[in-house]
Amino acid sequence: MTPSLPAAFLTVPLAHRALHDVEDGRPENSRAAIRAAIAAGYGIEIDLQLSKDGCAMVFHDYDLDRLAEGSGLVRDRTREELRAIPLKGGDGEGIPDFAEVLELVGGKVPLLVEIKDQVWSRRPDGTGCGRLEAAAAQCLEGYSGDVAVMSFNPDAVAEFAKHRSDLALGLVTGAFKPKNWPELTPEERKHLRKIADFDRVAASFISHGAHNLGNPAVARLKEAGVPVLCWTIKSLAQEEAARAIADNVTFEQYLSPLTS
Repeated sequence: MTPSLPAAFLTVPLAHRALHDVEDGRPENSRAAIRAAIAAGYGIEIDLQLSKDGCAMVFHDYDLDRLAEGSGLVRDRTREELRAIPLKGGDGEGIPDFAEVLELVGGKVPLLVEIKDQVWSRRPDGTGCGRLEAAAAQCLEGYSGDVAVMSFNPDAVAEFAKHRSDLALGLVTGAFKPKNWPELTPEERKHLRKIADFDRVAASFISHGAHNLGNPAVARLKEAGVPVLCWTIKSLAQEEAARAIADNVTFEQYLSPLTS
């Protein structure tokens, strides 16, 4: 039986890349942003990238340049090297690994984990699906808090399920516009817009782009009772509009109401 998405993911707004605000010393996916989200009572959404030595690191981009005091690919650095690279706008803290973040969250709030795709980026040194999913699953052994795992790439979800089919798994979905997804073929983008892999990967929820919530595929799943989360909401007005369809929001740049 497909595991259900824990109820907390439908009642507590999710802070996108944790409760980040670089002007207040809280970079994306940082320990400071995670602590702030926990203190405020929000759920947390984080991203995982793969280190050179096969560790799951909590970081959004494939490259270091935008978010950290470094350059080049995340996957070209080891766990210890990444932990030593300061995040921009922080207090000097380095990039956290997934195991440390799980200990920090400790089940206090729901944790939504996005596995960043290791295939579609078309990097010449890409490793494909498998290593990051296995590393993430290993870190989650023994974790008892509310957690769900998702990815834009259905194959990454299926790969993770080989290790932890007991957890709620989801697909990150959206409009898949050519300008945002040039690495995919028109046929691949069309297929993904239809959310055609939902049953194949035994998903239990989707997290859909807020500007595309009118997608008929979203309506089809919602009518079937599938939980619909959405990303990324940036104002209260956007949240009010999104909640006409979505069951919960992933937000940033404002504080979502804690009751809905």
